Amino acid sequence: MGMKFNSFLREELSVIDIQIAMEHGEITSKELTMYYLHRIAKYDQDGQRINSMLEINPEAIFIAEALDEERQVKGARGPLHGIPVVLKDNIETKDFMHTSAGVIALENYVAEQDAFLVKKLREAGAVILGKANMTELANGMSSTMWAGYSSRGGQTLNPYGDPELYVGGSSSGSAVAVASNFAVLSIGTETDASILSPAIQNSVVGIKPTVGLISRRGLIPFTYSQDTAGPMARTVTDAAILLGALTGVDKDDIATYKSERRIHQDYSIFLDATGLKGARIGVYTNASKTFYESEEYDETLFNNVIQVLREQGAVIIEDIEIPSFHRDWKWGVPQYELKHSLNNFLVNLPSHMPVHSLADLIQFNKCSQEKTLKYGQDKLELRDKLPNTLRDPDYLNAKLEDLYFSQEQGIDYTLKKYNLDAIMFPSYIGSTISAKAGYPSIAVPAGYMKNGRPFGVTLAGTAFSEDVLIKLAFSYEQASKLRKAPELY
Repeated sequence: MGMKFNSFLREELSVIDIQIAMEHGEITSKELTMYYLHRIAKYDQDGQRINSMLEINPEAIFIAEALDEERQVKGARGPLHGIPVVLKDNIETKDFMHTSAGVIALENYVAEQDAFLVKKLREAGAVILGKANMTELANGMSSTMWAGYSSRGGQTLNPYGDPELYVGGSSSGSAVAVASNFAVLSIGTETDASILSPAIQNSVVGIKPTVGLISRRGLIPFTYSQDTAGPMARTVTDAAILLGALTGVDKDDIATYKSERRIHQDYSIFLDATGLKGARIGVYTNASKTFYESEEYDETLFNNVIQVLREQGAVIIEDIEIPSFHRDWKWGVPQYELKHSLNNFLVNLPSHMPVHSLADLIQFNKCSQEKTLKYGQDKLELRDKLPNTLRDPDYLNAKLEDLYFSQEQGIDYTLKKYNLDAIMFPSYIGSTISAKAGYPSIAVPAGYMKNGRPFGVTLAGTAFSEDVLIKLAFSYEQASKLRKAPELY
């Protein structure tokens, strides 16, 4: 006899629906948590092997029961009370789970404290359900590694079709888990495209916030300049609710200090269905020829988005130019900063851990290459040769040029020249210029190609313009309502 679940439980539940049902006693957080664990057991492993989850929190049901009890005694803490959330596997948690960034050498690493954003989630009453698989070391391992692959977690697959369908990365599992209804919400991280790409490939909403809106403390690092966590969800509403819970000045992360006046504790106030009325949106149509000929672009779907924006009263400026878009960007920042930041992370690991430097990690992988080096580690080996001081002129010039050309000669120049509220890109082709600037983007679903592959668009803006981007994305989402759940079997 199979398990019987509460009739309220179904796919595609939203945060607000769940809160109302919990208030009315129709459903408990415990039932909800068990429902998602059931779905993970049923669909993430067998047959289709979506493989989005890397590790489950052994305390998830106890946490849910505690929150149910608290709701009865004191009432709910807020919109995330009792809501299951999945974290990318590079986000530290002080519990019985490991934090490994998909690396086998770190499979037994148990963090000594919660990442700042995890502390915020727990305070908001979220149930941390587990860790999601990711591209190993946020794609810092190998130039031939598939997106969504890690030595520890294997290959994550796209739930929208045949196994060959690109899953996007590096927050692959975070996007897929939410798309597949294995949790209500998830957290990804981005250095460049790592939230936007899997969000678009898996037809979910992803917000890559301004660097400094959410503390970087407790993330296994890739860079100092560009890394940020961000929310992933099935709707703009859910993503906005989650974003508000993650923000805040962290005394241990200097990048958050400038955000104090710019933070909103509640981004749901910007969910305005008429938000496109009178908004000025620049549409970027000047990407490389290879992009327009690639499988990631669909002209009909992109034109449909523009039409919906117009119908909703937006002023569309086509053929905008972004002066630096096609410049030959240097990659010194992620290259030099990966070595420096990862070494600093590894050197602080407890003494019983097998690796304490990038050199140790390379050596560890060589000794167990059957398990660890399916795609080699050319990126790690290349970076290990770099100096560890961040004073190299290659690095300093790349850092300065990244900021100057992405901000003043990039996003800000274009917003000002055409008097825009936001810039819209097909798929996630604006990720690099926005990431180098440290500026926010939001990815939203925009339909499906003939072969079932999801298509999406990205809205980008200047520093701390999350409120504007959420308003525009929500208005577009409500007018188009294109997202469909994948069919799992």
